[in-house]
This record gives sequence, C-alpha cells and structure tokens, in this order.
Amino acid sequence: MKIIVPATSANLGCGFDSIGIALDLYLELVIGQASDTWAITHNLGAGISKDETNLIIKTALSLASNLQPHKIAMTSNVPLTRGLGSSSTAIVAGILLANELAQLGMSKQMMLDFASKIEGHPDNVAPAILGGLVIGCFRNGTLDYVSMHAPNCAYIAFIPNYSLPTSVSRGVLPKTIDFPEAVTASAISNVMVASLLKGDISLAGKMMEEDKFHEKYRGALVPELEEVRRISHKFGGYACVLSGAGPTVLILAPQEKMANIKEELSQFDALIIELHPDAQGARVE
Repeated sequence: MKIIVPATSANLGCGFDSIGIALDLYLELVIGQASDTWAITHNLGAGISKDETNLIIKTALSLASNLQPHKIAMTSNVPLTRGLGSSSTAIVAGILLANELAQLGMSKQMMLDFASKIEGHPDNVAPAILGGLVIGCFRNGTLDYVSMHAPNCAYIAFIPNYSLPTSVSRGVLPKTIDFPEAVTASAISNVMVASLLKGDISLAGKMMEEDKFHEKYRGALVPELEEVRRISHKFGGYACVLSGAGPTVLILAPQEKMANIKEELSQFDALIIELHPDAQGARVE
C-alpha cells in the first residue's frame, strides 16, 4: 500500500490562512510489514524522527491509538520548513494511514475537519486532501469550503537555501490590525476570490499582491521577495507572493514567460523550479 500526499502553497497573498493550492511535489509512504514497533526509513536527515514520535505516526495514533505498528518507507521531495506545506503533508499522511490500517471509513469532510483542527486553519491541509485550489473557513470544528480547479498558468517556485520555521514567521505578525485596514484587506481578498471564480487571473494576481494581512510583516524575513517580484513584473507575471510562511516565493505567470523568468532568477542562490497544480489530492494506491 502506498500513500501519496501533495505539497501545497498557502495564502496566495491576501487569502491568509484560508486559501491554498496543491502542487506536484510529494510525500510518499510505502506501508510494509506489521512489526512490534513503528519504524520509518527515510533520507530526510536527523531532524525527522524514525519512530512513533514522527508527526505522521503521532497523527495516526491520535485517530486510532491501538494501531498495529508497521515498517514504513518514506520519501519526500517537499522541502522542509520552506513554506510548501511539509508539516501538512505529514499530518494528512497520518490521517490516511490510520484510516487505512484501522479501516475507519473516514469521509473527506471528516478528514478535512480533523486536519484543520490539528493545524488550526485549512489553507495547507485542505488542498493536500482534495487537490486543486481550496478556499476554506474553519470554525466550530467544521470546515466550510469551495474546491475548484487551479488557475491555468505557469507556476514557478523560488526556494531560497535557508529555512524559515513557521513559528518565527508567525511571530512577526501583529495580534490586531485597525478596523479600516481590516475592511480594506477583506475587500481585496473578496475581489481576489471572485476573480479566481471568474477566471480573471490578471485581476486575481493584482489582488494577491495587495495583501495587507501578512506579507508586509514577513517581507523582512525574505529579503529576496521584492527583487523576485520586480523580475516577475518585468516579464508580465500575474502574481508573485510568499508561499505559506515563506521563504519560498511563488510566481504565477503566462506560460510563454516562464523561461524568461526562470533565467532571470538564476542569478540568485536559490532553487528555481517549475511546478504544476495537483488535481487529485491525497490518495492511496
């Protein structure tokens, strides 16, 4: 049995903590034989545990505490602590693991609610489960959401060679914002979502870059952001935004401009990759 979970890019600018998109980087688990203890093999480094303290196993056991331990082989090309949903892929993988091994029969809604409760918001876990682009609101233990196809354009990930833990990126955010600014921020987000639903990528991208919820506070943590955005604008990119909590920057651009943007970005000490939306979401094969 194999479990596959896609990476995600959350927020898309003004969709803070509520909007995310699934992308074609993956965490994969191959479930092996039953064992006396949990054992996960991987090559992700010493920071990722290989026993029952792994986030995947902890999540699975929180759903089914009496799960029979198994040997598991894990591979992942989702960069850790880079703003591409690495922790969410682990949480979702743990949910699918428990659902399969304990035969829980969880519906998608149950998975979404449980994952959102763990994360506190749905912007990463919802697209990881459903695929595509998901707009969600988690409250009172339930996720209300709209799932749709991702915009049809090129996606370029600018991945710096340093990590940015979510705790650090969250730490620079204010506890409150002024009411007039909140109204403006909400209006910008409303127009962005309406533009996505209408298929107007240009207007949606413009609104993404007008975010007032998080990027103006986190920008100092990703010093390359403004220069990457300038390059995106130079070649007609639709949007250039922080991916999740950063430091990855996601560019949405016309397909014919992708090569130019990637070439211009090659001057930086960063990984520049073309990504594609994942339409399937988490699955078991």
